[in-house]
Amino acid sequence: MDNLPLSEKNQETSAEESQRPPRADLRDAIGWIALGLAVLVGSITMDRLEHQNINPYTVPGLLPGLLGIAMVILGSVLGVRSWRRGAAMQPSPPLSSLDREQRKRVVIATVLCIGYGVVLVGHGLPFWLASSIYVTASILVFQRISPNLAERRLDLRSIVKALVIGVLSSIVTWLIFEEVFLVRLP
Repeated sequence: MDNLPLSEKNQETSAEESQRPPRADLRDAIGWIALGLAVLVGSITMDRLEHQNINPYTVPGLLPGLLGIAMVILGSVLGVRSWRRGAAMQPSPPLSSLDREQRKRVVIATVLCIGYGVVLVGHGLPFWLASSIYVTASILVFQRISPNLAERRLDLRSIVKALVIGVLSSIVTWLIFEEVFLVRLP
């Protein structure tokens, strides 16, 4: 594809896009709009720090709010495009085993992220420990559900490897936020 002229690349990309069912794009659009609205609501309800005379252009939540608005706009564009392609008229195609596996992985990743954000962070555990638990658990869970049977086996070596990656990544993240960005983490 790299050696093709630009017009042929565009035709190939258009062919790939036309293979994606419009209903799938509509579902994705709804998801992006919902996520954008959640981010926007969260950013609006953040403490504005007025009591500290913070400049309104540097208040917490400004950038997440703008990103939330962008997600809503782009999700809406995707939704309109899929609607015009007939998303409401086409029946949903049956799910393949690959589609079911991908959905399962998305649900597991979502549950892990929500567990990290709602249960682990900000409830007494230091940030580095909560993040270590999250990263280690994520590695082990996704290794356990790997399509490759050889990777599914959890032995002492793979557990130690996941633990080392989890601890090191969380300590590096914690140090960068504390020392470089000067953000105090819980």
